[in-house]
Amino acid sequence: MFYIIVVSAYVLMLLGISVYKSRSVKSEEDFMVAGRSVPVYMLVATLVCTWIGSGSLFGTAGLTFRTGISELWFSAGAWIGILVVYMIAARVRRIAQYTLTDLLETRYNQVAKVLGTVTIIIAYMVIAGYQFKGGGRFISILSEGSISPETGMIIAAAMIVGFTVLAGMVSIVSIDIFNGSIMLLAMVVTLPFAVAAHGGVDAVISTIQQTQPTYLSIMGGHDFFWVVGIALPTFLLLMSESSMYQKFSSADNARNARRAVMGMFVGVVVVETLMMLIALVGFAIYSDDARFFLADGSVNRAMAEEIILRIGFEQLPTMIGALLLAAGAAIVISTGNTFLMVTSTNVTRDIFQAFFFKKTTAQQVVWIQRACIVGIGLLAYLMMSQFETILEMALISYTMIGASLAPALLAAFFWKRVTRIAGVCSIASGMLTVITITVLNSVFRDSETTILGFSIPMNTDYIAIPAVVVSVSTLVIVSLVTPRPEESDWKPFMNES
Repeated sequence: MFYIIVVSAYVLMLLGISVYKSRSVKSEEDFMVAGRSVPVYMLVATLVCTWIGSGSLFGTAGLTFRTGISELWFSAGAWIGILVVYMIAARVRRIAQYTLTDLLETRYNQVAKVLGTVTIIIAYMVIAGYQFKGGGRFISILSEGSISPETGMIIAAAMIVGFTVLAGMVSIVSIDIFNGSIMLLAMVVTLPFAVAAHGGVDAVISTIQQTQPTYLSIMGGHDFFWVVGIALPTFLLLMSESSMYQKFSSADNARNARRAVMGMFVGVVVVETLMMLIALVGFAIYSDDARFFLADGSVNRAMAEEIILRIGFEQLPTMIGALLLAAGAAIVISTGNTFLMVTSTNVTRDIFQAFFFKKTTAQQVVWIQRACIVGIGLLAYLMMSQFETILEMALISYTMIGASLAPALLAAFFWKRVTRIAGVCSIASGMLTVITITVLNSVFRDSETTILGFSIPMNTDYIAIPAVVVSVSTLVIVSLVTPRPEESDWKPFMNES
């Protein structure tokens, strides 16, 4: 009961802030990019909270439980991506568009914008949806099973949609300063208590060495292709993460946009490393717990994804456990808010405003977007039955965004030779490749087959490799066989000043 009281109090505090901030929303710019007035410290917090979501709390934890410290390759893909983003953050803020798809339209054409919008809508609904799924598991654990994960998912979905509808980006950046702080504090405090729960560092290492010694190896018994396959989705997602580009546009100036990216780098590295270590300690604690393993001895992937929350609920002193569970609520809410916000922004601007409601007032745009948030939230909820684990959903959605948009986006900022038609073809080919593999995986889930040399269903740890090969090859080949672009096409993206 104490855990429920603490988590409920924290969520109600966030709700109060959102209600208060909703009164300041006067225009679409306030709702979409917080009036372009976000200071650097708030931007750092909201960028960290954007990335540290259920994909980290559940997906990263589950991957660590079945691979050990080699999970860091998954996280490191994002870290490298953040450093690349640092190089272009000021340019993005200077161009000052609302969304990533605005950038695609500026460099390529409206077809690229529409394809980018479709890609983002599909992938971000999956990402928003697994926040609901993670929230459902969280609520089930918190209620000691009295609320089922399915019912918990409905509650989580309603809560996240409600937060987002209230005040949009103003609300998100306002509550993320609290969410970011509690995430970091909880992970720092949890690790030593989790280690102590198993008898200390030596006991943790000894248990892992006796049960799964490869868990202490940086390769974890895997080969180079696994490393590439697991790191590519997070790297490419960072390159084309629409919510971050939208938040760059929320910065009060271009210099602070870059400073915020470096702050994000430090915050994400620290939090994800701590999460990995906590999950690794969790493996030692639960290495002989039948709940975490199947009859054949393999890891129960769905259960393994709950390892951090299980530690908080079952292994830590009450006050520390309550802090960790409040952080879990912060993680689910903050990321769910962001991805609903970005998806609805794209639908509102790139579809409704572009094709149906060309003459609308600022207040009408805000209400259209609020309606989109509710509709997208409902669709995201309905999609959840198609996936078994949060990590599977994360890898597919990350690859959908990364393979489709990252090559064209990076080329816009770093390759003068890329042509408009090449960008369009690259986006389309990446998106279709991921959709095709996902559909084939679903069709052949219970019976393995081989198509074009690939084993189907394909292990989602490797799904990024064929998608990126197709997208990048298309981008390069089509660019080289079509006429060079005009200087006016690429110059705004190359100029640092």
